[in-house]
Amino acid sequence: MSKKSIIPAGTGTPIAPFVPGSMADNILYVSGTLPFDKDNNVVHIGDAEAQTRHVLETIKGVIEEAGGTMDDVTFNTILITDWANYAAVNKVYAEYFPGEKPARYCIQCGLVKPEALIEIASIAHIG
Repeated sequence: MSKKSIIPAGTGTPIAPFVPGSMADNILYVSGTLPFDKDNNVVHIGDAEAQTRHVLETIKGVIEEAGGTMDDVTFNTILITDWANYAAVNKVYAEYFPGEKPARYCIQCGLVKPEALIEIASIAHIG
């Protein structure tokens, strides 16, 4: 098995020991992605739509760095802090996955920083 870390240019230092993406045999595993800037500060505090867009843009950057597109995503794990944000998350999510949808699951839980409303991890099959 070949394995390669995927770290897009401009990526900040993670708050834990992980990389943004790990590619193994053309399968890309994108780490749980929070709405962080490069200094690990939460962006768009209180705005679930903007945080979701930021997270998905970050994931898109990891996938593109690996040579893929969002169409290559086959599975997403979505973590939200409040079901009240579910509709806002789905509204933005649908923009990024307009055609064939990836499988997914969504749970409500606490996240590493209280201002973060969403975290998404992805799996993509590239090539």
